[in-house]
Amino acid sequence: MYHIFRNFHKALRRARRSALLACFAVGSFALAGAAHASDDFERWFEPRTLRVDLVMAGDSARQSIYLDELSQLPYWAGRRERLDSLYLAGNGRITLRDEASGRVIYRHSFSTLFQEWQATVEATQRARSFENVFLLPFPKRPVQLEVELSNLHRDVTARFACRVDPADILIRHAGTATPPHRYLHRGGSPEKCIDVAIVAEGYTAAEADSFYRHAAAATEALFAHEPFGRMRDRFNVVAVALPSEESGVSLPASHQWRRTALGSHFDTFYSDRYLTTLRLKRLHDALGAVPYEHIIILANTEEYGGGGIFNSYTLAAARDKWFLPVVVHEFGHSFGGLADEYAYDDGYVAYYTPDVEPWERNITTLARFDLKWKHLVPAGTPVPTPTDKYAEGDTKHVGVFEGAGYQSKGVYRGTVDCRMRVNTVEEFCPVCRESLEGLIRFYTDPSGER
Repeated sequence: MYHIFRNFHKALRRARRSALLACFAVGSFALAGAAHASDDFERWFEPRTLRVDLVMAGDSARQSIYLDELSQLPYWAGRRERLDSLYLAGNGRITLRDEASGRVIYRHSFSTLFQEWQATVEATQRARSFENVFLLPFPKRPVQLEVELSNLHRDVTARFACRVDPADILIRHAGTATPPHRYLHRGGSPEKCIDVAIVAEGYTAAEADSFYRHAAAATEALFAHEPFGRMRDRFNVVAVALPSEESGVSLPASHQWRRTALGSHFDTFYSDRYLTTLRLKRLHDALGAVPYEHIIILANTEEYGGGGIFNSYTLAAARDKWFLPVVVHEFGHSFGGLADEYAYDDGYVAYYTPDVEPWERNITTLARFDLKWKHLVPAGTPVPTPTDKYAEGDTKHVGVFEGAGYQSKGVYRGTVDCRMRVNTVEEFCPVCRESLEGLIRFYTDPSGER
């Protein structure tokens, strides 16, 4: 996000001094499973998806969570092992408990655009609501659904709970319409692989071939980076050519509003480079019967911009010159839960505090550095590590370099440069690679032997 969010965070800096900090960096480094493993997928779940549509609403000081709708999809493309565990804490968590026993049978973590918005000036002036969609395995018996949002200090700021009976006749049956799509890479069956859907935004039906070319380029760019390339057999990638009425995406600052499949637009939170869609229900409705877990949206525009939200989606401008490095960087956020490793030299805002270790694995406040990449730092390396002995662009030598997470002081990264720091660097650093590999193994093989 280096080029995109440099402008974004400058625009928000003054707002964040007066607003309450939202949930940008919360939780622990990693959460183990409950006392009882729930690896027996067939014991608890049908091989289908329970889609949970929630509305998160509030302002800078208050937040609430409401149930919108429950749906059933005809497949389950998510993990079937370590169901009660979290690899990353995220800014929010969703939990399923078996009603009869109270046992945790599934957990999932996430971040939301709503939580980002809470730290803007607008959030100090009015309340708003945001759509959120979560995909969970379909339970065989009644469950308790629980959702929590947390703040910077890991305090729970909003809770929601409800009973879900899988026999409820008002759970809508969805996923019956198959969108136009083309598989770009098959590593194996959906139940054994991580399923990524690359979705068209702002491409008309006549521009479908252009979208497929861009999607293929994005796929190859991803697999050109380790550990994705070495572990490509653990991924399926499908390109979904959603047709839009008009070509391009909306540019509110230029008074250009286009009729597109997902209603995406620049100027999110009044930041000119922040390109998002708020129509998450429309996005998930459109994917239909295609198995998917993670989403990359390609916007048919030459304007520079994009964004990535952990366990929600990546969005990138497909005709901009920085398209390929940006889409990989943003996937590092949305799939990998990696933090930005750049900083500002003037007027930084304390997204992270020295007493709390960020949940993102590639940055540290040194509060619990033993939980991060301490084992990768060569003996004798000073902590913090001065940069004067390392060349600009160095992604090889691991240390503890100050400046990350938008802060020039008090937050540290693992190498001088990384794909999560600048667009011109062509690889993830060893710290990011280790975290990404661990996450891929978490999804695909708990034994770590595959």
